[in-house]
Amino acid sequence: MDADRYDPQQVEPKWAAAWEEQVLYRADESDQDRPRFYALDMFPYPSGDLHMGHLEAFSGGDVIARLKRMQGHNVLHPIGWDAFGLPAENAAIRRGVHPKTWTYRNIETQRATFRRLGTSFDWSRAFNTCDPDYYRWTQWLFLRFYERGLAYRKASPVNWCPNDQTVLANEQVINGRCERCDALVEKRELTQWFFRITAYAQALLDDMEDLADRWSDKVLTMQRNWIGRSTGAHVDFTVDGSGEAVRVFTTRPDTLYGATFFVLAPEHPLAERLVAGGEQEAAFRAFRERVGRETEVERLSTERDKEGVFLGAHVVNPVNGERLPVWAADYVLMEYGTGAIMAVPAHDQRDLDFARKYGLPVRVVVQPEGSPPLDGATLTEAMHHEGVLVNSGPYDGLPATDEGIPRITADLEARGLGGFAVNYRLRDWLLSRQRYWGCPIPIVHCPACGEVPVPDDQLPVLLPEDISDFKPKGRSPLATSEAFVNVDCPRCGGPARRETDTMDTFVDSSWYFLRYTGLDPERPFDPDRVARWMPVDQYTGGIEHAILHLLYARFFVKVLHDMGLVGFVEPFTAMLNQGMVVMHGAAMSKSRGNLVEPTAIIDQHGADVARLTMLFAGPFEDDVDWADVSPEGMARWLQRVWRTVHAAAGGQDGDSDLELRRLAHRTTAAVTDDLERFRFNTAISKLMVLSNGLAEAARAGRGTAAERRDAATRLVLLLAPLAPFVTEELWRVLGHGDSVHASAWPGHDPELVRAERVTLVLQVDGKVRDRVEVAADATEEQLREAAMASDKARTALAGREVARMVVVPPKLVNLVTRR
Repeated sequence: MDADRYDPQQVEPKWAAAWEEQVLYRADESDQDRPRFYALDMFPYPSGDLHMGHLEAFSGGDVIARLKRMQGHNVLHPIGWDAFGLPAENAAIRRGVHPKTWTYRNIETQRATFRRLGTSFDWSRAFNTCDPDYYRWTQWLFLRFYERGLAYRKASPVNWCPNDQTVLANEQVINGRCERCDALVEKRELTQWFFRITAYAQALLDDMEDLADRWSDKVLTMQRNWIGRSTGAHVDFTVDGSGEAVRVFTTRPDTLYGATFFVLAPEHPLAERLVAGGEQEAAFRAFRERVGRETEVERLSTERDKEGVFLGAHVVNPVNGERLPVWAADYVLMEYGTGAIMAVPAHDQRDLDFARKYGLPVRVVVQPEGSPPLDGATLTEAMHHEGVLVNSGPYDGLPATDEGIPRITADLEARGLGGFAVNYRLRDWLLSRQRYWGCPIPIVHCPACGEVPVPDDQLPVLLPEDISDFKPKGRSPLATSEAFVNVDCPRCGGPARRETDTMDTFVDSSWYFLRYTGLDPERPFDPDRVARWMPVDQYTGGIEHAILHLLYARFFVKVLHDMGLVGFVEPFTAMLNQGMVVMHGAAMSKSRGNLVEPTAIIDQHGADVARLTMLFAGPFEDDVDWADVSPEGMARWLQRVWRTVHAAAGGQDGDSDLELRRLAHRTTAAVTDDLERFRFNTAISKLMVLSNGLAEAARAGRGTAAERRDAATRLVLLLAPLAPFVTEELWRVLGHGDSVHASAWPGHDPELVRAERVTLVLQVDGKVRDRVEVAADATEEQLREAAMASDKARTALAGREVARMVVVPPKLVNLVTRR
């Protein structure tokens, strides 16, 4: 090949085919000597070809896998497709094709693009979640959850997407909108299937401690906030006249004496019973219907007036026997706490706003110490801070938080009217979907037997093929297939009907990483292989799944651990999140006309340029605006690397060049450090410096042939995880017969890496006053002498006495003066 010009269109297809023929990247199950490393990427949705976000995520994940392989690990780096769900189905409906046809077509398209990108996947483990061989085991796992009481069906207010015509889990509603299509979400009362994730709320919180240093703080904070643990008390009020108990959860039982009214969510079943047959019934029904059309975000907004309706009933406060009027209000939701609250307007702003609007009393029961007494009649802002209890009967004078909360709670518990409690914001995972393209729920509904699980030997329950209309209509298209719906009850043999809802696609992705360890035909996964490979060493994917996939997968693994199927409680040891790729600040999409696809860059410049351009664009975790990025510069650099390595592979001996050797070894140390910390952009910058230094030495004839060849060898090896194709070709130029990707990662000589001179920063009282060159191994005493010898430092001292010196060898001395 021409030594002056690299042709990616000639080189890349050749090596892609060779790697596949050699099965170069297949994990070796028989190798017991090398340490194992499981490098996992979040698998893609096949709703089209790969997009720029895929290019960034999978390029970064591939660098990690390739680096670990060269460092001597037996690497598992699998791929598959998260193929069920709304994205693929909606795309198929828009094009008038069957979801299965559309999905498998796109899988092949993405598979071809992955191969063009040179991703080092073990293709022998690839699968699609829509394959019956996979979703058979999704159904099997559902039944194991069902047996343990962790899968159940109930009537509940649910999130309804009017566009996709299906229910959504709470985690799939973002600011009141569907996370898939952005439509405003409505509330509906429906009977649906749930996973009891709340049973693992505390475990999900506790086990985050083990992830603290290896997951981003942002993801862990998002999960903690979503789970939302709060401590307080449950308190039982009683309906006046009937004695029916109504439980509330409160974090401030010390304010019980300040309750002046009681509020129910409009969806609370007690509200319907209280108004039945009364004069408030019509007003309540109209109010509930209106509130039902509002999103959760709208109802909780602090920017709008709270609304409610009196229900014509009272409850009795357990601490003082006071009768409190019962209202229904839009700012109380059934999904939070118990759907009922004691309203304490003096100490809760929402309650205060509601009380002022409807003329309800305000009673101060926590008085801030050292301040004038608060007057409930004139209060404009609720008092939230610490203070002492007032107007609270026997508890007057107690510090509200430190003594009031435990005393009042203990007294309630002793009387059987409440007690200490923990509450979570997290709600059970709603997994029913009224759509076709999903895993069928393996339950039969029998008039005589009720819910009957499909026997394991009848799995998988296959999606019916006799359905032609997949458009959402508010119920699952599966209900239109008589052959699918009408079955014999597995228990009594009588006529029964199959469940027609399908599972949320996040069920499929909650265990796929276990299946990658071995495609076992007789079970979802082989426990021995799982124990061999897992937990995942490094997981790479988008932060947008922080409280979706990542939370659900953690839940699944904890259940499987309790079932004795896995020996760990956290699936992903370390997590790396990439940023988003946008165009002029907006998400890329065909409708906006700003879509850029990786294939266009590969066609013009080659896969290596596409990979390098994305990885060089900025820190991996940051968002990238493609409008600020150009692949042309990276294409020119690769051409220079090509010519430089060719030049270094030949040429005559010159005088030995210590600086070239130092540059090669320093680059080796620095790039290794950068890649291990996922600083792909700075690693590429350092490789550019090495290639420029090598090119200059080759032009000037500096260095021996061996020194230049060593520098070129290091350049190719260090670049190999980032640009696999050009480095494989250049490895042959350097005379090697094996693959560069099967070669050992280069080491370095610490003596050559150690800098002889460094810049010492001199500060006076924390302000930089001078910079001087010192020996890299200078002692503290020498650094002190250098600081006091600086004219600029002495001028800044202005005759003041130096009280102490802060010395951080070899880069900083701070002179702290006596004030």
